[in-house]
Amino acid sequence: MSDDSLQRALAALPHGTEFRFVDRLLALEPGQRGAGEYLVRGDEPFLKGHFPGHPLLPGVLLIEAIAQLAGTVAQSDPIITPLAGLKLTAVRNAKILGTATPGQTVSLSAEVLGRMGNLIQTRGEATVNGQRVLAVELTLSGENTSVSK
Repeated sequence: MSDDSLQRALAALPHGTEFRFVDRLLALEPGQRGAGEYLVRGDEPFLKGHFPGHPLLPGVLLIEAIAQLAGTVAQSDPIITPLAGLKLTAVRNAKILGTATPGQTVSLSAEVLGRMGNLIQTRGEATVNGQRVLAVELTLSGENTSVSK
């Protein structure tokens, strides 16, 4: 995919820039898997309190980053109509093994494992400097707008 196509897929995220944890989409197999990055800049407001003097990216935001990437992958499926209101609805087998600090880039990967109706099963991981800092399985759900009621 071209850089332009990757950026259009990322722009489809419903999150405002203040709550977006995928800065760049590096690879995308539409509807199947993707890779991205998030740079911990150091000026994020939540870092002031997590933790003063020793800022760390919270583990729950690593999970959110994977959910955002997984949503981008799922919503880009060329065969399946995107779901309205896609949200993270379940977290399973989360293993937070580390974190990132200001100036570090978090490498993200996510893949869609399966779909059933308005549910999307995914898994993903985050690494920093080649070290895995998160592994997780997620369920995303939304409203299926292509089916009449």
